[in-house]
Amino acid sequence: MPAKIYTDKDADLETLKGKTCAVIGFGSQGHAHALNLKESGVNVVIGLYPESKSRAVAKERGFEVLDTAEAVKRADIIFMAVPDLKIADVYERDVAPNLTKGKTLLFSHGFAIHFKTIVPPKDVDVIMVAPKGPGHIVRRQFTEGKGVPSLIAIYQNPSKKAKKTALAWAKGIGGTRGGVFETTFKEETETDLFGEQAVLCGGTSALIQAGYETLIEAGYQPEMAYFECLHELKLIVDLINEAGISGMRFSISETAKYGDISVGPKIIGKAVKAEMKRTLKNIQSGKFAKEWIAEYKTGRKNYNRLLKKGEQHPIEKVGARLRGLMPWIQRKNIKGAQAAY
Repeated sequence: MPAKIYTDKDADLETLKGKTCAVIGFGSQGHAHALNLKESGVNVVIGLYPESKSRAVAKERGFEVLDTAEAVKRADIIFMAVPDLKIADVYERDVAPNLTKGKTLLFSHGFAIHFKTIVPPKDVDVIMVAPKGPGHIVRRQFTEGKGVPSLIAIYQNPSKKAKKTALAWAKGIGGTRGGVFETTFKEETETDLFGEQAVLCGGTSALIQAGYETLIEAGYQPEMAYFECLHELKLIVDLINEAGISGMRFSISETAKYGDISVGPKIIGKAVKAEMKRTLKNIQSGKFAKEWIAEYKTGRKNYNRLLKKGEQHPIEKVGARLRGLMPWIQRKNIKGAQAAY
């Protein structure tokens, strides 16, 4: 049975009227939710630690900025817009002591709740509103009168009003314009991690690098390898995004189409799918979460080593030079909107 899709008519911003919404953190998702809610007529304050560089940015955007503990005391709804592995410390230090009965804890990802790095008291609502896109896209689409499709989930509902709150928040950030789907914290967390690791980030990055290396090792020019394995990928992904895989195939040549359907399944064959299943089991069992938490707590040495290794891949140098010839696709300056908590 198809999932119900909630739209603007299913959500009421009046649910948030008279309430104070605290956004804890002013990074990628935090700044987008805060600005969109504010422009939707919602009372928003920002909670940050005293030395945060984001305080000046938030004040420039017209927000009242409070220390995190004070923001939690003031608020009816507290949005934890803090990186997954920082949430627990912020929660224990500043949120838990001020989280009184009847308040609502809101997340945009289920990691902390699902893997129990946070265990909230039973007398508060715990909900999720998760836009399916990065914060700067959530913000840009809102300003253009559009919206990023979003997920909502209810983990605790002592007030019996948690779903109304989640739908109202989703409407306030523009999510109901793009469609809102209900899920669970478990489903959102596990599918999100799997998508990132196996397809969207890990799988795609590794496929690009492997294709590039294969052409280089066969003696082809780096520029040709870059264009064929990285640059043109956006064109194909845009077609898939607009019309699905079948729609993309309608738009490409018959030669490309035949190569797609006859060779693609050999590249991404049974061995790859078996590895995907192992990846999913590691996520479901909590093995990945434990590994990532341990990596974070021990200084992220392997994490930083692997990032540096990726930055030093030859495709990065070739790409930087070629993108310099095409200023219209140079990366936009979004760092100011992605400051850390």
